[in-house]
Amino acid sequence: MSILIAGGGIVGLTLALALRRGLGAPVTVCDPALARNTADLRASAIAAGGRRMLMTLGVWPEAAAQPVHKMLITDSELGDLLRPTFLTVGGEVGPGEPFAHMVENESLVGALRRACRSTGVVLLGRSVTRFETTQHGVTARLDDGTRRAAALIVGADGARSLMRDMAGIQWIAWGYAQTGLVATLAHERDHEGCAYEHFLPSGPFAMLPLTGRRSSIVWSERDDTAAGMAARPAAEIIEEIELRFGPILGRLTLETPVAAYPLTFGVARRFAGERLALVGEAAHVIHPLAGQGLNLGLRDVAALADAVADAMRLGLDPGDRPVLERYQRARRFDTLTMGAATDGLNRVFSTAALPTRLTRDFGMGVVDRLPRLKEFFVREAAGLVGEVPRLMRGEAL
Repeated sequence: MSILIAGGGIVGLTLALALRRGLGAPVTVCDPALARNTADLRASAIAAGGRRMLMTLGVWPEAAAQPVHKMLITDSELGDLLRPTFLTVGGEVGPGEPFAHMVENESLVGALRRACRSTGVVLLGRSVTRFETTQHGVTARLDDGTRRAAALIVGADGARSLMRDMAGIQWIAWGYAQTGLVATLAHERDHEGCAYEHFLPSGPFAMLPLTGRRSSIVWSERDDTAAGMAARPAAEIIEEIELRFGPILGRLTLETPVAAYPLTFGVARRFAGERLALVGEAAHVIHPLAGQGLNLGLRDVAALADAVADAMRLGLDPGDRPVLERYQRARRFDTLTMGAATDGLNRVFSTAALPTRLTRDFGMGVVDRLPRLKEFFVREAAGLVGEVPRLMRGEAL
């Protein structure tokens, strides 16, 4: 029984590799991007659970992965001379295992593509334009007019998912009137594996460590301020970054262009349809302030792989409704909880009102003095709380 995945990004490729290696099932990934060699200059935070899964699948890019040993969180106005740290998050979730790593997307995508090809996953640089379901399977039509039959189709095709739309699954969404600005910087001083998150009235500004004396910025800014920022001269962009980050890491230089994208919240009404499962941003989009977007997608992969593997080992159809309902139950609460948390944090911190600021700073100070509560939050963000799927535990399917 074959499986067709629409979407060849990190989430779609990870799912394809997991199913192929774990079950030997025929798996096809369709995505026009697979026919191109466009460089992905972004970097992603990978929590400990996701790292365990990628290591189990043999694709963890160790040389391009920077451990995050701690994160310092501040709350300030743009012109404040002092930015006291209200909350420090860090530690290990296991012996010698940091709670997160920063990984450059290009190295991870390259490792996933090579592993998929070597294990027999079919990678097609085509898009799925239509699919039809029957009681016994699904038939997808590709943009070259060919057809592909499968027992299950997976939508891993992003926030504007065509698979979701064709299945008639409602998408609940709103915008934040904020723009996300992303780039890689080089700096004079060593970051020592420390990440910084400055909460500012216009949105959070994060400096996340990469290998070497480099960091990735994830900068949330009001739309009117961010307009045209990516096209400004590098010297002007660096001035704006230094205004928000300060001199902690010394002189800064841009290594990559600044990419800009609108920040939104979105969640699918259902994560499954008739012989269809949605994963990654096809199922949910959240604010990037906690670095959990990709990690939620990797948890989707682990949960769906568990459900499909258990069904196929019993000789059952992986596209049957009980299999997909199991996946949806496993992911619904976690996704909604994380989405509500990031949405709420962004709204609470993106204001300069003094009473709100005093209250949130007091709350962060209380959490900072409760090590067990901080440990729970860290393990939750690492994907290691509750019923953890096998791959997230570092176990094979």
